[in-house]
Amino acid sequence: MAEYIVKAKPYEFKFDSEKTALIIIDMQRDFCAPGGFGEKLGNDITPTTSIIDPTRKVLEAVREKDMFVVHTREGHRPDLSDCPPSKLRRGKIQGAGIGDMGPMGRILVRGEHGHDIVDELKPLEGEPIIDKPGKGSFYQTDLDLLLANRGITHLIVTGVTTHVCVQSTIREANDRGIECLMLEDCTAAFDPRDQEASIRMINQQGGIFGWTTESKHLFEAFED
Repeated sequence: MAEYIVKAKPYEFKFDSEKTALIIIDMQRDFCAPGGFGEKLGNDITPTTSIIDPTRKVLEAVREKDMFVVHTREGHRPDLSDCPPSKLRRGKIQGAGIGDMGPMGRILVRGEHGHDIVDELKPLEGEPIIDKPGKGSFYQTDLDLLLANRGITHLIVTGVTTHVCVQSTIREANDRGIECLMLEDCTAAFDPRDQEASIRMINQQGGIFGWTTESKHLFEAFED
């Protein structure tokens, strides 16, 4: 067991390595590669691709500390029976229908090339992958049980997109009494304004939903 103190906003984040997990949210080709869902919606994917390397460095550091790592993927069954009609409708309106064929297979469908995690962040054996049909990582998944069985009380949060799936997961965790530290340079929104707003929403009012910091401060804590 090791305890660490990380410089963060609004104040220091303290965690025990045995009770803390790194969660990497939806670092999938559909959000981080040309032709994927994110780009087909008309977004610039530069912000989501730019966090791959910083996140890889965090992942390697956490693995060296033998900390628990969880990966998530947003996507749906091939028959789309777990995708609400409203979600299907909104995607098509914006020009990217869930289940439609794209350069990497059917968009946001489990088992397709685009649905899978980018090569740089591939899970190792023993690192669970949470396949989720919604935005939050706890919704209709066994993440809650998985964390409880491991005695996890704190999460270091990375991934995409900050204003959607990352924020949703942090809010869900907060309601469950789990303390979250979001790494600002290892999360991304397609619009920088959404990134800035999300950071502020999370750490305002004394950390109403959690803490935010840059990965360099996590590395500093690991070195102390």
